[in-house]
Parts: sequence; structure tokens; C-alpha cells
Amino acid sequence: MQGLMQDWPLLIHRIIDHAATQHGSREVVSRSLEGPIHRTDYATVRQRALRGAKRLAREGIKPGDRVATMAWNSWRHLEAWYAIAGVGAIYHTINPRLFAEQIVWIVNHAEDRLLMLDACFVPLVEKLAPALASIERYIILTDAAHMPQTSLRNAVAYEDWLAEADDDFVWAAVDERAAAGLCYTSGTTGNPKGVLYTHRSNVLHAMQVCMTGSIGPSANDSVLCVVPMFHANAWALPFALPMCGAKMVMPGSRLDGASVYDLIEAEGVTHSAGVPTVWLMLLDYMTTNAKKPSTLRQVAVGGAACPRAMIVRFERDFGVDVFHAWGMTESSPVGTTGTIKPAVGKLEGESLYDQKAKQGSAPFGVEMIITSDDGVRLPWDGATVGRLKVRGPCIAAGYYRQETQILDAEGFFDTGDIAAIEADGTMRITDRAKDVIKSGGEWISSIEIENLAMSHPDVAEAAVIGVPHEKWTERPLLAVVPARGSARDPAGLLRFFEGRIAKWWIPGDVQYLEEIPHTAAGKINKVRLREIFRDYRLPDDGV
Repeated sequence: MQGLMQDWPLLIHRIIDHAATQHGSREVVSRSLEGPIHRTDYATVRQRALRGAKRLAREGIKPGDRVATMAWNSWRHLEAWYAIAGVGAIYHTINPRLFAEQIVWIVNHAEDRLLMLDACFVPLVEKLAPALASIERYIILTDAAHMPQTSLRNAVAYEDWLAEADDDFVWAAVDERAAAGLCYTSGTTGNPKGVLYTHRSNVLHAMQVCMTGSIGPSANDSVLCVVPMFHANAWALPFALPMCGAKMVMPGSRLDGASVYDLIEAEGVTHSAGVPTVWLMLLDYMTTNAKKPSTLRQVAVGGAACPRAMIVRFERDFGVDVFHAWGMTESSPVGTTGTIKPAVGKLEGESLYDQKAKQGSAPFGVEMIITSDDGVRLPWDGATVGRLKVRGPCIAAGYYRQETQILDAEGFFDTGDIAAIEADGTMRITDRAKDVIKSGGEWISSIEIENLAMSHPDVAEAAVIGVPHEKWTERPLLAVVPARGSARDPAGLLRFFEGRIAKWWIPGDVQYLEEIPHTAAGKINKVRLREIFRDYRLPDDGV
């Protein structure tokens, strides 16, 4: 027997429709590239997105067409997403931090028809334009007063382009399983791979993010979207915040500590989410200038492992609750969040920080397992480590225009992470499979060494890679960016590890760098680190 409930497709436009009717006056605040703070609201975002959808239809954009965006977080970028999805097309976010060759490859691979971009990226795109064969028109996300002179084909200022349409438009009635968004992974080797989100997966994922126990924003919150919209769906915040009616604050291109702090204070920000590098800059700014946030209560840290020392600094020095979030482009992206469960709710001090340093548990809709290399399921005992695999309605089933099978026989996707899972479902990443250091037949976790190094007062940032060793195959090498004003004392730093980790885990040497390389997604670029130390040899054969 079938139930007697309405068939109500999960389409992205329903999110902004809901926001406009239930939270229409809730603010969307952006730091514009031109400088001033811009204020709008969800009702206006919807109205302008309808105009954008009508204007896209006039351009000949049809359901299934790809429309690329290369832009920082702003109200115009937000409107563009809803307009593109609302006409039935696919928004394709391009990370401007990628190598030029990668940008050309993904635009051509996606066969984008239009490119909507911030004015600051015009010089970059002008260099690439001759190779972007499918692009018919460039829409610059600015107004006539700030429109740059450009050689880009059929270029037009967004505000002029938008003014050519009204909001008398009916959202496209596509299937909820129709493609809605395309985001390419920013891998350090090989060509990026396209993850093709559906309307259904985006709506379900936004619901996951809104859950209490996940990121959990509400209509009473003011949320600073530090994570860029070109990075893994901006952690679903452009969908989740309108869904729940939270005030949306977008920083534009200015992610330095002073700019982020000023926006937090000016807009009464209560929650935020972003990668560790941004939070390190904010912490350093607040520490150096004796500043303390007056409204910020919670920060979600993801995209790369959150150093335990960062959690301690935020909570002890500034009273800000920090929780880990783990995920990837293929998981839409949030896969787990490090909220504290009742069984460990009474932990305090160092024990609590140890718990918060874990990646946490999955929301409804994400299933996790760990397996051996040959696919045998491993126990959830908190100690056994294995390959982390996930499945669910917001997990990729394949890559765009690739025949490669990426799911196992049970439908699980191998994340490439090595993890342990406790009996209560709390997950802890120990390393990326490609970064695990294999020494004397045993595994050494680079992440655990990095976290410990980051707790030393003389260390601003740390990264660990394996280097060849004649006796042990590999040994860990610690690369460090020294804290401002600190002495460089490699012997003292190595002594710091004694008694804190197994002796054979202690790095064989310390090398100081002015800067640790990062990927376009803000993660430590260990491929580049291995290139830097390709000819390096440890000073002795001891452990």
C-alpha cells in the first residue's frame, strides 16, 4: 500500500522561497570588493534571483547547461547560485587559487557556456580566455561604475545585465534528481574530478547541516561564511542559512585576521566556519592586539585537521567553543561534526580537548565504516585504524564524465582517509592514506605529530612528511614555521616530544620554513613539501 502524502520535489528554489516568506527581512551582509559593506535581505535575494533566472533564459541557458562562477562570497554570488539552479542549469564553482592549467581544463571539461566572475579576476581570466572554447559571454559581478575595461568576449556588468529582466518568472520544474551544482576536487596530482550535486542532495545536505548536533545554525544566529563558495559548496551554508533564517555575513576577499575580527564585531557574529589557516590569522591578530570577540560563541573548523592547540587557544583565551568538522567535496561536503555526546559530556580540561580534537560523529544520512586494504570491515574500538568509507544520499556515486567505478560492492565510497571509530560512532582521522608514514613495518600518524608540535609555544604551523630511511624505510621529518619572535631550537623541540608520543614516532629532524605550502583548498600541500625535501637525508640512522 502506498501512502497518501503529497509529492513535493526537493528543489533548491524552494529554499529561497521559504527564506523570502518566513525570514524575508533577515539580513544578508557582504563586504563588497569595491569596499563598502552592502546590505540586502532574503526577500530581495529571491526577487533578484528570479530576475537572474529570467535573464539566463533569455541568454538561451537551458536545463542541464553549465554556468561557471569565479567569485568570492557576496550577495551577487548568492543570487547567481539561486538564479542558475532556478532556471534548471548547473552552477559550476571555479576555485581561482587553482593553477591556470587546471582552471582551463575544468572549464573545458565542464563545457561551461557563461562565466560570472568578480572584477578582481578579470586579469586572470583575460589570460585564459583564448583557451576557454565553450564560454560565450562573461558577466562581471559589479555595476557600471566599477566595470573594468576588458577584452573578454561579450563582457557585461552584472547590474546592467540584470536590469534587462524583471522578476516575472516561474522557476524551472526539473526533477529533484536533476544536476544542480558542479564542483571539481582540487587534488594535488592528476586532473581535478567533477562532483555533480543534485537538487535533492543539496536540499538534504542543507537539512543535515541545520540539525542540532551538526553545525546547527538557527534564525537567532548571525553566521560569518568564511569558507568560500568555490570550496566544496561553502559547506552548504548558502542553502542552510536561508533555510533556517540565520543572518548571513560574507567577508568577500578579505580573510586576514583584522578584517575577519572587524566583521565579527560589526555584525554581531555568533557562529562561523572555515579552514584552520583563517583561524590562525584571527587568533594571532586577537592575541597581538589584545582583542576579544564580544558575540562569537562557536567556530567550526574543517577542510584540514584542526590543531588541538587551536581549540585550546580559542576556548581558554577567548571563550569560543570550537568543534571539528570533517568532509570532502564528494560528501557535499560535511560528513561528521565534533559535537560532544552525553557519554562524554562531563569531561573537562585536557580530556575534553582530547575529545574535541577528534572529527566527531555523522549526522543522519551518512553511514561510515572502516576496512582493511582488502575490504574487510574493522571493529569500532577507537584503536583499530583502517580506510574510512562512507555512503548516503549526499555522497558522490561517480565523477562527471568519467567511467571509473568509485563505489565498492556495498555502495561505499573510499574517502582516502585513515581513521579509527569508537563504539559510540565518534570518528578520528589519523592520516590521509597517501600521507601515512610507514616506518619499520608500523604506521606513524603525521596528524598526531603535527597537533603535538602545534602545542609548542615556538611553533606557528607544522607539517610532517615521511622521508626515505635506509633502515626503517621511512622516518618522519617535521617542517615548522616558527612563531613570531621565537628562537629556532630544533633539539629543544624534539625533546618536547619525549614522553608525549612513542619514541619511534619522534621526528628524525626539524627543518624551519618561512611558509608551509598549501593547496587551493587551504590544506597543507604535502606533495609540494616532498618536492622541497626530495633530496633531503636525515642526519643519522637512529630513532
